[in-house]
Amino acid sequence: MKRSFIALALLALPLLSVAQATPKRAPSKLAFSPPVASVAQRNAEAAKEVEALERQRFDAQVKKDYTFLEKAFADDLVYTHSGGKQNNKAEYIESIRDGHSVYDKIDVENINVRAYNGGTTAVVNGQITIYQPNKPDGTPNVAHIKYVTMQIKDPKKGWQVVLWQSQKQPEK
Repeated sequence: MKRSFIALALLALPLLSVAQATPKRAPSKLAFSPPVASVAQRNAEAAKEVEALERQRFDAQVKKDYTFLEKAFADDLVYTHSGGKQNNKAEYIESIRDGHSVYDKIDVENINVRAYNGGTTAVVNGQITIYQPNKPDGTPNVAHIKYVTMQIKDPKKGWQVVLWQSQKQPEK
């Protein structure tokens, strides 16, 4: 009996060493991560939402809709004008109130929104034409602008602009 037990143990040793040598797989992270398709879908939905909000924001700037602008701009906004001057949220909204930033019309020529992080962050770049009151000599005051903006989706406040950077383009 002792011999048969030893023989059986010797036969089983190769099987045990193979079982131990087989690397164990780490638990799959996919089980805890959202499916890629749902992240891509949330990003696509966010891009559409942000594009619509960008257009509404331009309209609000023209119409001086301060209620919308207060919601659209984050408290830590950095707004860099095409001439290089920077404003925070309060300064920029005040510049519209006091007539330093006047917009008769803003035409969106193109807009490109890229959303990230499952639809919680968006980078926007585009081109707009800003029509302001005529210059003192009566000539039109038109600015062709390329811009980049970044928006973050706050769980309580929704989408908010945290950064605006613009650059004037040469006359066409």
